[in-house]
Amino acid sequence: MPLPHRRGARRRRLRAAVLGASPEPGAGLPEHAGRPLGALSGTILDASPHLLVLDADGTELRLAMTQDTTVWHGGRGGLAALRPGREAIVRPRAGGPGADRIWVDIERVAGTMLACGRDAWEVDMGPHRGRAHVAIPPHALQQVLVRHPRLEPGYLVDVICVRSPGGPQAVRPGTSQPGYRVGDLAGPEAAAPAPEVLRGTATWFGGAPVPRGAAYPALDPEGEAGGCADAPSGCVPFPYLSLGSEITVHNECTGRAGRVPVVQCGCAAARFCDRCVECGASPRGRIVELTPETFVGLGGDLEAGCFNVLARPDVPAVRFGGPEEAATW
Repeated sequence: MPLPHRRGARRRRLRAAVLGASPEPGAGLPEHAGRPLGALSGTILDASPHLLVLDADGTELRLAMTQDTTVWHGGRGGLAALRPGREAIVRPRAGGPGADRIWVDIERVAGTMLACGRDAWEVDMGPHRGRAHVAIPPHALQQVLVRHPRLEPGYLVDVICVRSPGGPQAVRPGTSQPGYRVGDLAGPEAAAPAPEVLRGTATWFGGAPVPRGAAYPALDPEGEAGGCADAPSGCVPFPYLSLGSEITVHNECTGRAGRVPVVQCGCAAARFCDRCVECGASPRGRIVELTPETFVGLGGDLEAGCFNVLARPDVPAVRFGGPEEAATW
């Protein structure tokens, strides 16, 4: 079977051939939106107070650092956290070269609680991401309990973690815990129309390497569109898309926006009917999950977990011998 990102690229080419070329890169973006920053990621090779050296898939990247560069490694870190062999995600300074923020060995675990002990959890992250065994140090448990009071099987959990030799170790909650069991989520009315512009929450996901882009909660389950047959409908009426579709994603907190390809099914995100409160309370519902570099490039802070989002799926209009109607390829 072809890799998902190759299938996505092929589907975009087929779609363009049948439905016409995709809009220009700036089409659909909010007026005066800022451009995404070129976030970088790789394995740390070396670091000094003035220079960070990364291996990005065999390419050596050298990034200037200053006293204003901040480092996250399970919390506020410093130069000691930039050890060779660790993974780093870097947001460059706006308007100049060099590193603004660096996240070291950051991970995220979001899904359904399967088992809960005093110092470890078992979490089902969905069919694409499998299960995770998460260690919970006592100091982190107190922080998590503030926003995740129901630590019982069947409830959702979302935690920001730091990578460790034994697996992900929880540091803080990613968002507030929804107050319902997974099986109790009520979907939108069957006849509810999908809006042209979706508003809600954007989060990020980690795990197996995928191309930069987004996981979308409503991929068509038919054929090779990439959707999950048993995916929940979520609490937002979504238009169906497929792998290779594109979404205009606008961070309402920073004003940055860009067109993002769909690279994975985000069926686990559909279970979260929650809000982001980074810049006021967003409407309920997770609209997209972004890869870490994409999230950072749009101005998001990985440890914050989310930003308020405005998203416009690229759903082309097609004529079938009559009035135009929406269709996906």
